[in-house]
Amino acid sequence: MIITTTDSVPGKEITEIIGVAKGNTIRAKHIGKDILAGLRTIVGGEIKEYVEAIGEAREESIKRMVKDAEDMGADAIVSVRFTTSQVMAGAAELMVYGTAVKLG
Repeated sequence: MIITTTDSVPGKEITEIIGVAKGNTIRAKHIGKDILAGLRTIVGGEIKEYVEAIGEAREESIKRMVKDAEDMGADAIVSVRFTTSQVMAGAAELMVYGTAVKLG
């Protein structure tokens, strides 16, 4: 599956727009990671626990978007975008979406 943030795939022609492919996950805070992250805010620097958590959420969302596009029969997903939103205190959604297309 070709995934791109651009609206086309170099060297390929989009022959059909199938629809919106999407994938999301909602993650809650982890008390152990929050304690470590809180300590890091005191000394400064990158908060690796949150970087890791967001990375995992991003990969899971992408995997779900690809599955959605495959189920639609797509060859590629173009114009991919990420969005986040807080769904409740301590929990956030990470969503990825794009246009599922057929290539010629």
